[in-house]
Amino acid sequence: MTGAYLQAAAALAIVILLIAGIGHVLKKKQNRSGLMKVVGYHPFGPRKGVAAMKIGKEILILGVSQNDMRLLKSFREDEVELEDSTGFPGKFQGLLGAGSQKN
Repeated sequence: MTGAYLQAAAALAIVILLIAGIGHVLKKKQNRSGLMKVVGYHPFGPRKGVAAMKIGKEILILGVSQNDMRLLKSFREDEVELEDSTGFPGKFQGLLGAGSQKN
């Protein structure tokens, strides 16, 4: 009787490990081949904020609210340097500074 319980528990553990492994592999694969990448996000309240997204060779600054998403500014990839270690505030200021220099 105890052997049957151990067999069932072992089978259940193997199934759970397989599901977790497949989920991990699919998540990694999705991140590599995705068209869009969130560069950063800064919240301004519940369900409100500003997001920087990279789509192809373009960087988009989006205003995000509960009911809406609006394009605030867009840049070409070569106009902005994204390898900044200061996090989203530094990147956002860099994007705003790059846009004002070009205009």
